[in-house]
Amino acid sequence: MRSVAAWTPAPPTAPDPDPVGRSRELAQLLAGRRTLALTGAGLSTPSGIPDYRSPGSPARTPMTIDMFLSSADFQRHYWARNHLGWRHMDASEPNAAHRALAELEDAGLITGVLTQNVDMLHLKAGSRRVLDLHGSYGRVVCLQCGHRMSRHRLDEALEAANPGFRERVVGRGAIEVAPDADAVLDDTADFVTVGCPVCGGTLKPDIVYFGEVAPKDVVTQAFSMVDDADALLVAGSSLTVMSGLRFVRYAAKHGKPVVIVNRGGTRGDDLATLKIDHRCEIVLPAATELLQESVEN
Repeated sequence: MRSVAAWTPAPPTAPDPDPVGRSRELAQLLAGRRTLALTGAGLSTPSGIPDYRSPGSPARTPMTIDMFLSSADFQRHYWARNHLGWRHMDASEPNAAHRALAELEDAGLITGVLTQNVDMLHLKAGSRRVLDLHGSYGRVVCLQCGHRMSRHRLDEALEAANPGFRERVVGRGAIEVAPDADAVLDDTADFVTVGCPVCGGTLKPDIVYFGEVAPKDVVTQAFSMVDDADALLVAGSSLTVMSGLRFVRYAAKHGKPVVIVNRGGTRGDDLATLKIDHRCEIVLPAATELLQESVEN
């Protein structure tokens, strides 16, 4: 479950002064080990997707699952914001950290990626074995019949139901995009939602909202991936909530080295064999180059 604590930005910390040297330590620790990556929102901030916890991030008030289910007004408010913001996420591109993990998978050094992100950037970067712990912004699910459809298809229906809405809102000024593929927008009273094309039921993004838990089959698969790996690399996650922290605790309990690369402190720091307080897009590519050289030699 993602908790209210995850909405508050972490206090600023001083970054590690020697990222190159620390990248070398990272490469040495992972060399010869089949490593599983666990990634969080901090990995995607260089791609223009804001997060909740990075030092300096603004305080956020995301919609919870209870709010979404409580009334049609909340649902309209959510879909109006998402209708404006999801294209920002759809247009985002993977950064050097995503590409580094994909290269490590190609080299047989990364066994897969568990990601708390819903942005699909690992797939865009070329990673193949990706498990979405919190779902994907690119899918929509009906809460009544379970029908799933692409977010692109829903966009067409929302455009038809709300002609000119996007242009009217954008014309009032810049739109601030929030972390979960929506936009910061107050006035949504005139937005029209649409129902499931199969049964007319309520549509929801196929993501794990605040207040929800990841599906049991996904969690089971994730633990199996930790079992199959020799080490766990945490990249860009503060591990504030249990959805990520449990895998760190599990790996440490079973004697697997845990490496954390993140700006700011994390709840797993005391379990880490190596902690690097620096930006993932700096550290991971440098470590990847060193690891690829060691394989070639």
